[in-house]
Amino acid sequence: MSLSRPLLKEARHSRLPFALILVMGLGQALLVTAQAWLLSQVVTRVFLEGEGLNDVQESLWLLGGIFILRAAAAGGMEAAAGAVARRVKGHLRNWLAEKLLQLGPLYARGERSGELTNTLTYGVEALDAYFSQYLPQMALAALIPLTILICVFPIEPLSGLVLLLTAPLLPVFMVLIGNLSEAATRRQWQTLSRLSAHFLDTLQGLTALKELGQSRQRAEDVAAAGEAYREATLGVLRITFLSALVLELIGTLSTAVVAVEIGLRLLYGRLDYPAALFILILAPEFYLPLRTLGMRFHAGMSGTAAARRIFEILDAPLTAAAVEQPDTKAPAAGGVGLAFSDVSFTYPNSERAALQGVRFDVRPGEMVALVGPSGGGKSTLFQLLLGFARPQSGEICANGCSLSALNLADWRGQVAWVPQQPYLFQDSVGENLRIAKSGAGDDELWEALHLANLDDWVRSLPEGLYTPIGERGRRLSGSQAQRLALARAFLRREAPLLLLDEPAASLDPAAEQHLQEALQALRGNRTVLVIAHRLKTVMRADRVIVLEEGRVVENGAPGILLAQGGRYADLMRAYGGEA
Repeated sequence: MSLSRPLLKEARHSRLPFALILVMGLGQALLVTAQAWLLSQVVTRVFLEGEGLNDVQESLWLLGGIFILRAAAAGGMEAAAGAVARRVKGHLRNWLAEKLLQLGPLYARGERSGELTNTLTYGVEALDAYFSQYLPQMALAALIPLTILICVFPIEPLSGLVLLLTAPLLPVFMVLIGNLSEAATRRQWQTLSRLSAHFLDTLQGLTALKELGQSRQRAEDVAAAGEAYREATLGVLRITFLSALVLELIGTLSTAVVAVEIGLRLLYGRLDYPAALFILILAPEFYLPLRTLGMRFHAGMSGTAAARRIFEILDAPLTAAAVEQPDTKAPAAGGVGLAFSDVSFTYPNSERAALQGVRFDVRPGEMVALVGPSGGGKSTLFQLLLGFARPQSGEICANGCSLSALNLADWRGQVAWVPQQPYLFQDSVGENLRIAKSGAGDDELWEALHLANLDDWVRSLPEGLYTPIGERGRRLSGSQAQRLALARAFLRREAPLLLLDEPAASLDPAAEQHLQEALQALRGNRTVLVIAHRLKTVMRADRVIVLEEGRVVENGAPGILLAQGGRYADLMRAYGGEA
């Protein structure tokens, strides 16, 4: 599939700069012709008619003005192309970010974050050469030769015919070599994406790799990916240099053919000297845009390879939950009651169902713990509740209203979510909290931090709320990051539904005690669903639901289930009292 059409469509959205590119291109074509004609007239008057400097001074000043205008047209064309490139890149970045948010975590779980980051940054930036170099040169390659042919044919049809017949040789060879170049550039882009994914995965997991003694092996893998990228890049450069040689050779031979044809006809008196000189001056200008287009073609190829991946993401189908946005508001009752009715769900490209006929109810204000082995379907339930996907069968209702009939943004406004590994951004403590409630004042932030038992620590920081915490909260301990996520939830105290995904994972006993106290303060009269593997968390729940292989195998109060000696009791023994 050719990507030139969608890229040109994006460029036309910048109507004024795009129109300027065409106008400047046409201006350069006219100026090239006028320059050649005026130069041929000056040389003829001096060489044949014996005129001096004073006689041709006005023509020389006019010729200098044309040089200046031509340079201004080229500069204006470059500026307009740069404006188109900047605008299109900005739009594509916004559309990509928006599309990835719409696709949600279900799409991202099948992708590598390093590859997506590479597409959002370097991939979009690679389009700069396409719009700032290749696109303007396409206009020049079309307008300048056409203008020259229109001027030459009335004066000398035979020379015009020679130009017309030799001109297609350059595009033909450009396409032949371009097919090879496109394949090589695509391999280079894919290799770069793999290298980016390897490198980012290595950086993110460096601590774990060191602990497991795998850092050296991983470094060798990254080095191998870097070597593959180097070889792919050299392959592209070899083709680029080869194509430049071929195009220069063809352009030079074509110019020589025109020069020989003009020289012979001038020698035998079948062509006037001014016309011959005019055509001879125009011949290199005729082939130059086509030769330059061949060189710009390779600069645009890297952008085209990146655009293939960009449009692949933009064209990815949205889930029904993201496409359909009803106007129905979420229930505004004091609490939220949930009902799961035969809910089943299978992830894309997976043969095993993540949920199979799940059926249970959650009463308003109740705290329900979801337990079970990994892969049992607990996190999938949260994905469905948050609207990142919809059940393939069955229904989830909130206060008797199906989630599929609710406006997704409004429903999410009713939910406070504390993930197991909260994402923290390269910003201050305060701005990381305001993600939960934009526009929250400092007093609200301090109150939330106090409820999360984190206010004393934040006051001890050099800049308090305005202290940067590093990307992914590098400067925080696991306990501090979890409590910061709880503070976000405290900011959303009006949200009647609270979802907690293993909030006490990997915490020491003292930190877990602080966390449990914060959880009890956070709960209030909310409806709470918590994925739990810690005994303290489970025993505080009103009810426990055991999920295994996507099915509900037990449902009841924790003490009763423990006394029954079933699957829940087995899990307790397996975790040695910590599950």
